[in-house]
Amino acid sequence: MTEPEASGPRQDDDAAATVPQDRVVGVGPWHGDWPAGEHWDPELLREGDRRNVADRYRYWRMDAIIADLDSRRHAFHVAVENWEHDFNIGSVVRTANAFLAREVHIIGRRRWNRRGAMVTDRYQHVRHHAGVAEFMDWARGEGLAVLAIDNVPGSQLIETFDLPEHCVLVFGQEGPGVSEELVAQADAVLAIEQFGSTRSINAGAAAAVTMHAWIRRHVFGQRVTAG
Repeated sequence: MTEPEASGPRQDDDAAATVPQDRVVGVGPWHGDWPAGEHWDPELLREGDRRNVADRYRYWRMDAIIADLDSRRHAFHVAVENWEHDFNIGSVVRTANAFLAREVHIIGRRRWNRRGAMVTDRYQHVRHHAGVAEFMDWARGEGLAVLAIDNVPGSQLIETFDLPEHCVLVFGQEGPGVSEELVAQADAVLAIEQFGSTRSINAGAAAAVTMHAWIRRHVFGQRVTAG
């Protein structure tokens, strides 16, 4: 007598047969009785879920995922200047989703390169501002500290700066960095300490480092101390 097949998600047999096991993306159709609840997506349960989502969200409707994320988003925002269609913006959006930023703000051009976002922009709130003045008006109206991230003269080390909980972290473009207009109006300008020969790291990497610094401070409660 054979054991009955367990209910629940299973990797698609055809995909597993043609792709190495460590490369199979997502899960196949749900086997057994379907789970009850409005957050489940009937099409995904029937066809399988190949999306780039955490396991806890497998087979969930997209609007249900967004609603769950909205219920626990963090207090920090992320902004990126977009004057030259910077390819790093997609990577910043993906990282903002990973660290559960409140919103991502695109300053400048409305169109941005979404390729690096890996469709995470579907789950991350993204707001557009035509220019620095419009963005600053919004940030001041929300009572947020505006923190520009750039290694310019006069910047403070992020490693010894006590990041405020309610803030917007602003990143510039690859090459020129944060614009002079925004640097002049920011509450603080922060730099990431570097130890090698390169002058700077790209905006995507800088955003990841900075967001994680906020997470360490306000999720794990690790205060910084000047040394």
